[in-house]
Amino acid sequence: MNRQSSFFGFIVAGAIALLLIAIASFLFFAKSPANLVASTSQPGAAIFVSKLSPVMVSLLTNPDRLQVLEREGKISQIKTSLLAKSGIDYRKDVQPWLGNEITLAVTTTDIDRDPANGQQPGYLMALATDKQEKSREFVELLFSKRVLAGANLAVEEYQGVKMLYDNQLAAAVVGDGFVLFGNDPTVVKDAINNVQAPDLNLNSSPQYQKAIQQLPKASLAVAFLNLPIVAQWQGLELPEPTYDSQIISLGLNTKGLLAETSLLTALELAPPSSPLSKPVGALKYIPASAGLAIAGANLSNLGNSDLAKFWTQIKTAISGSGTDVISRLVQPLIEVQKTWGINFAQDIFSWVKGEYAIALLPREEQSIPDWVFVVEKLEGVPEGIANLDAIASSSGLTTNSLSFDQQKVSAWTQLTAKQTNTKDKPAFTIEAKAQGIHTTLDNYEIFTSDLETMDEVLTGKEKTLISDRNFQNNIAAIPQPNQGYVYLDWTKSQILLERQIPVLKLVEVLGKPFFDSLRSLTVSSYGSATDALKGGIFLQLQD
Repeated sequence: MNRQSSFFGFIVAGAIALLLIAIASFLFFAKSPANLVASTSQPGAAIFVSKLSPVMVSLLTNPDRLQVLEREGKISQIKTSLLAKSGIDYRKDVQPWLGNEITLAVTTTDIDRDPANGQQPGYLMALATDKQEKSREFVELLFSKRVLAGANLAVEEYQGVKMLYDNQLAAAVVGDGFVLFGNDPTVVKDAINNVQAPDLNLNSSPQYQKAIQQLPKASLAVAFLNLPIVAQWQGLELPEPTYDSQIISLGLNTKGLLAETSLLTALELAPPSSPLSKPVGALKYIPASAGLAIAGANLSNLGNSDLAKFWTQIKTAISGSGTDVISRLVQPLIEVQKTWGINFAQDIFSWVKGEYAIALLPREEQSIPDWVFVVEKLEGVPEGIANLDAIASSSGLTTNSLSFDQQKVSAWTQLTAKQTNTKDKPAFTIEAKAQGIHTTLDNYEIFTSDLETMDEVLTGKEKTLISDRNFQNNIAAIPQPNQGYVYLDWTKSQILLERQIPVLKLVEVLGKPFFDSLRSLTVSSYGSATDALKGGIFLQLQD
């Protein structure tokens, strides 16, 4: 077993039990988090981490404080079962000395800096300690158990710090109130050096200091990423690497979890689009049955926006290519492009300078959902609609006006002649299939996929998304002003998402407690800085 995989055996037994499961637990089981706050404002272990580290993740409170949030003792069960693999009893051996921070970091992408033998990343775990003597006893106990299991123990005094290590694990208790673990002695030695030479550690990084300023006061967990080094580590070449660092924080409210992120750059970017101080009015025409809704203002500059640049960068980091997974999610709209031969950016987005709302409405009897598109009728919209009429005509569709529930609507229809044989002579009928419907209500133009969906819009004024309590709870958790929302109702969209993104079924199996508890999520972008892109994801849980 190589050093990396063997160290991860310990990480699974210790850090995942104390950090990842703790974070997951308050995501899955939180109900009354109002009295739960972080014990520190930012990671103290940053002094041990190199400023060239790709990623650092920290829990900023003692995991035992999260016990009040769990149901059915799940945290305790998981910690006990995982730590049992290392022969360690959490309550007896760890709890007495563990402080208010747990930090995990990839300190280097290659410990020996020799590409000839492949990459061997350095991993550091720093646990804050309130009682250094008890934590030293724990380290001695841990390595005595490893010796009994066949490990070869070595003891070394390094820069005045006693370090214990074998061929798989290294550890030291340092005077700054932390217990350090690494997958190689070099990792722990470098951590000690970073304290004694402050210009080497993460705190000396201007990127990191800039990112820390973005943290909300109530952050319970924080992750910092050096994006160019992350890309290098993963062997990726990011197109237009606009943003050089990212910080992510996790915080709680009574309805779920808010993950906020800031992407920072040394470049001077264009100011973000004008923020919205209240919910988008176009949402009052979106039925409450919507499974996915996107709302905001001014689509005309979307392609050149900072958000678009970020998406180009992040989708490459996720998939290793330019493949756009989101296109699968909005497949019905992609099909409209193909059927009509239109380009959304040129033929629609270019004239949408006011409010807009786009929604998909899943139907149990349909594999493809229906859709609604609402746009505020400002200058240029009538000309844009006339251009769509011309495109529809060139695609073989006819434009017809008709009265529908006392409302004048326009329909783009495809006419098909069908022959019916009779005794005397052939009979022909003409069938009309609507490819799109649109009408004007107040100061908005509403487009739908069919008459049934338009009927739901016209007759369901009391059952709209903006009046839905679940949606209201989501947008209330997002800071204002903001640039709009992407809202996903998981309970309504699960089947649709599984069809469009098959790998999601595997993810659901691995994260069953999360998906069982998830009700909806909302993504938004906000902030006015020209050197940062700030946004958040609110995850609402089942009552």
